[in-house]
Amino acid sequence: MSKSSLVGLIIGWGIVFTSIRLATDNVLMFWDLNSFILVLIGPYFAMLIAYDASDVHLANKKWLSIFRLYKDSTISYKDEVGRFVRWAYITQKNGLQGLENDALSTVGDDDPFLKYGIELVISGYTGNEVREILKESAFSSYQRSSKPIEVLNNIGSNAPAFGMAGTLIGLVVMLGNMGADPESIGTGMAVALITTFYGVMSARLIYLPAGTKLTTRSDDTLFRNLLITESLVLLAERKSPRYIQDKLNAFLDPSQHFLIDRDMQR
Repeated sequence: MSKSSLVGLIIGWGIVFTSIRLATDNVLMFWDLNSFILVLIGPYFAMLIAYDASDVHLANKKWLSIFRLYKDSTISYKDEVGRFVRWAYITQKNGLQGLENDALSTVGDDDPFLKYGIELVISGYTGNEVREILKESAFSSYQRSSKPIEVLNNIGSNAPAFGMAGTLIGLVVMLGNMGADPESIGTGMAVALITTFYGVMSARLIYLPAGTKLTTRSDDTLFRNLLITESLVLLAERKSPRYIQDKLNAFLDPSQHFLIDRDMQR
């Protein structure tokens, strides 16, 4: 589970409810079912006009995924470099057959990009061919992952507009009843503004933060896939372990550098 997402959601909304509670004892005045339905459901139907239903459904699933631990965000790139350096030694000693025996026994189906790349290398593709194929795969995957993020960001952008629409509806109703009961103006205005409140808070504490988190995760995955691509190109070109170490370390922060003499277990 991603604790930061859960803690952020709980504390963020907790601060909002605490502020309300400190401002008034009548907390229920901030609850209005009509406003809730308009702001929380309305933007989804707007997205059905703009996108295919499958994209909107995927966006819902992706939103829920922010509460799960993301594998690519927790990977140690130092260990990744160390793995490819070790494979370089194996390839030097036993050739592509040794690489195949070790890599395909340690890389599972939960890492499809790396597994696919290893299969390209042991199939005998040149370094340039491996780079061309894997870069296309990496950027295609990145583009596919951007669609649900786009949907979530658009929902976040539309939620305040639906909130304003609800406020206008409330004002029209309030002004229409003004002659019958002038004393209800204050109550009617409060109900009208609640919809705007729902729109702003749902955008800023649900949809837009989720879109930002998913964007960060997609960027992490793209970076890892490009690192893997370059690593496999170097293996395909039969570069030395030390060259692979130095080339891959160039991708990383100095604090994450892998050094053969220090970190390699022989």
